[in-house]
Amino acid sequence: MQVIETLAEGLKREIKVVVPAKDMEQRMNERLAEAKDKVRINGFRPGKVPMSHLKKVYGKSIMAELVNEIIREKPSAILSERGEKSATQPEVTMTEDEAEADKILNAEADFEFTLSYEVIPPIELKPVSGLKVVREVVDIEEGEVEDQIRKIAESARSYETKKGKAADGDRVTMDYVGKVDGVAFDGGTDTDAELVLGSNRFIPGFEDQLVGVKAGDEKVITVTFPEDYPAKNLAGKEATFDITVKEVAAPGEVELNDELATKLGIESLERLKEVVRGQIESQFGSVTRQKVKRQILDQLDEMYKFETPARLVEAEFENIWRQINTDLAQSGKTFEDEDTTEEKARDEYRTLAERRVRLGLVLSEIGEKAGVEVTEEEMQRALYAQLQQFPGQEKQILDFFRKTPGASASLRAPIFEEKVVDHLLGEIDVTDKKVTKDELLADDEAEGAEKPAKKAAPKKKAAAKAEDAAEGEEAAPKKKAAPKKKVAEGDAE
Repeated sequence: MQVIETLAEGLKREIKVVVPAKDMEQRMNERLAEAKDKVRINGFRPGKVPMSHLKKVYGKSIMAELVNEIIREKPSAILSERGEKSATQPEVTMTEDEAEADKILNAEADFEFTLSYEVIPPIELKPVSGLKVVREVVDIEEGEVEDQIRKIAESARSYETKKGKAADGDRVTMDYVGKVDGVAFDGGTDTDAELVLGSNRFIPGFEDQLVGVKAGDEKVITVTFPEDYPAKNLAGKEATFDITVKEVAAPGEVELNDELATKLGIESLERLKEVVRGQIESQFGSVTRQKVKRQILDQLDEMYKFETPARLVEAEFENIWRQINTDLAQSGKTFEDEDTTEEKARDEYRTLAERRVRLGLVLSEIGEKAGVEVTEEEMQRALYAQLQQFPGQEKQILDFFRKTPGASASLRAPIFEEKVVDHLLGEIDVTDKKVTKDELLADDEAEGAEKPAKKAAPKKKAAAKAEDAAEGEEAAPKKKAAPKKKVAEGDAE
């Protein structure tokens, strides 16, 4: 077999591989000899089938098997011999001419194919001892825990039907149909909708007009959607809602006691406080972790500058671009609404994709040199987490990971990356800094740090969002687009 390098330009490589016809024929004959005593052909005793007849009957199929084996096994062997790592699966190109292919299967022509790939550039690791990060830490006050428990209690509070008019704090159960210019719009209709007056869940003016209604009332209210409403087709427009009130209910008392905890399935109020405190610590810890990780990544980004494999960058860009366009479609906005253009946004996200690929390669090299490994138990936990996200689809997900080449890498990569970050935290200078909740959650844009963005938009914050999403940040659940107002950004709940 001849291996000839035909291209070595930057990270691009092209290798021509030639397997002589006589070698292919020899391997075919060896296979036929092995099969001679096993095949059963009418008119011949076992083991007495002439080789010429075996070749006539099975020659082409065996040659096809050999071609597939070579294509499957040789690329990795060739790269190993060359001491190279391919950034992606090497692309294999061979003749598409049927006559030429037939000659190869008949051992009348050499089998030739070309490997095209990009190599992972060599990365010379630099000392990380000079890296410094500030880890913001929040002390959880008792009042914070009680406030969260009170919110839980308010959401779980009981309501009793009342005959009088609805007042602030009462719960109104209703059917409604929203219309713009007399035509009902998508997402503007609901039945048995429950709304606590004063909760400010709906757009401004909606709840105020329900004060004083009673069961059985029918009413038309008029509101104007905010200019920045996510659904562009409704933003700034006047709408009417045909309301049918089904029930008005008064709220029960909210008491923080063991009875509340028992109602929530927890044995006591003290235990409930422990659970809530743990949840708050976890939430704040996640924000702290993301900020620390961003500091590490930003410093590594400054330390390492090298050419990145174009195919990896393109694949990463396509993932980001797909998500950005999905977010824009869901919000009903365009690039122009976000003070940019599609061309500028593409440039920005391509730069982000290149950064993520480069940092991924650096973290991979650091982890490999440090002996970081992902255990089977960690992989199983990650798979289980995937299954929990899609109840009822467990079999399809398991089949996907079993049958899709490289699918398990999507589970392994984030685990590996987090373990590398843990390794780095043990090697670099980390200073803890006590901060308040508001300081932890504040937007540090003035200091040049990008805070994980919740709003999908092709701006710099959106770039941070895209990057944070790849680093494990979970997107907030999407809310129903009825007459509800946007949830305020930065809500810690």
